[in-house]
Amino acid sequence: MTQKISALNKKDTSWSGRFNEPVAELVKKYTASIGFDYRLASYDIEGSIAHARMLSAQDIISQEDFNAIETGLNEILEEINAGQFEWSLDLEDVHLNIEKRLTDKIGDAGKRLHTGRSRNDQVATDVRLWLRT
Repeated sequence: MTQKISALNKKDTSWSGRFNEPVAELVKKYTASIGFDYRLASYDIEGSIAHARMLSAQDIISQEDFNAIETGLNEILEEINAGQFEWSLDLEDVHLNIEKRLTDKIGDAGKRLHTGRSRNDQVATDVRLWLRT
């Protein structure tokens, strides 16, 4: 897979807003896991769709939000498979890269996907799905 990596504005980074100075490129490279965890993207999307389905079934999100999330995630998977997805070191990992792209595509419904689940939950699920293959 060919990776496209872009830079974001300071306001778009996951944690640099906590500092007065921009995060050094060396620190970004050291803390970012996207260089290897992009391989988990299809599993992350599969788990996210299942999570969104559960949120909808429990009336935590609307059916309309679920439909938007599912469609958006499937479109993102197509972008990834076609090598057109732009991975950002500023977003650190596969989860934040996908979540940001989803929110860019579908708006606030994309933010609701994170309800009731941590990034650690996502990592554990992604790795378990990956190990099954």
